[in-house]
Amino acid sequence: MANPDYFGEGPHIEQVIFKYIPDTTVLYTQFKSGDIDLVGSIAADNYAEASTLADRVVTLVSKSSMESFYLNVERPQFKDAAVREALYAAIDKHSIIEGLYYGVPVPTETFMPQHSFYYNPALPVQEFNLERAAQILDEAGWLPGPDGIRAKDGVRLAFANSTTAGNHLREQAQQFIQQTLGEIGIEMSIANLPPAVMWGEFWQQSQFDSVLVGSNYIIGADPDTTNRLHSASIVAKGGRGSNNAQYSNPEVDALLEEGARTFDPEARRAIYFKVQEIVRRELPLLPLYADTNVYGHKAGLQGFVANSNTRTESWNAAAWYWQA
Repeated sequence: MANPDYFGEGPHIEQVIFKYIPDTTVLYTQFKSGDIDLVGSIAADNYAEASTLADRVVTLVSKSSMESFYLNVERPQFKDAAVREALYAAIDKHSIIEGLYYGVPVPTETFMPQHSFYYNPALPVQEFNLERAAQILDEAGWLPGPDGIRAKDGVRLAFANSTTAGNHLREQAQQFIQQTLGEIGIEMSIANLPPAVMWGEFWQQSQFDSVLVGSNYIIGADPDTTNRLHSASIVAKGGRGSNNAQYSNPEVDALLEEGARTFDPEARRAIYFKVQEIVRRELPLLPLYADTNVYGHKAGLQGFVANSNTRTESWNAAAWYWQA
């Protein structure tokens, strides 16, 4: 409800009602029918149609989050850096972005937003190459067993991948990746869960093998990623934070601690460039693309401003009003 005593001008709208709709198809259908006035996450495959809807304003806005094939590096399959490198080489990012997401998001090699001063543009660019991926695994001793699935020291190269049930584009991406990995002897099963279960202890306590997830690594414009990458941020090991990959690297820990103590922007930039280089080399997460939000609202809603540094579309709701 509107609070007339809140500072600044407004509010001009008496109340804002939030709807929780985890199924992206249903969400778009309700926006299309007019049941929803504003939405910040129209699925990419609905963008072209949404842009033609009468009395709607649809815009693309770069987000601070990125989509990744996120690994639990404490799983025996993923402890070997060669496996992580091979997995990355075996993901056809271009086809996923262009074929499933209609070119709406843009490829990335890092967790740092591309509009950030601290974004490192000089990281190696992933190349989809199944022959190279198979060669990496062969040389590392991950060889096909009698069932065709690779194994090493009694560990099969088999794992589950999870994401939010009802997110149809992620589910299609999973199926595409599953098929591609199978061509080189990697068995990926799909085990999706409702949002409340997916992002509960299953995610927070690192109970997953791997996930498809969109993650925001920074808060606002500050580049500090201690919460996501420092070993003290592993909740499953008694830490506090969101390092759910259970990634641990003493050099990265030291750099993050130095970055948090450093005030000069250029000096900080060098520190976080180095962090990105190390994470890109070690691949505890396999970057897919930088998120682009497809925002949509009724043409009569005025005052809405998209803001990629916020987590909710309602950050400036006090300024909204309906055009007379």
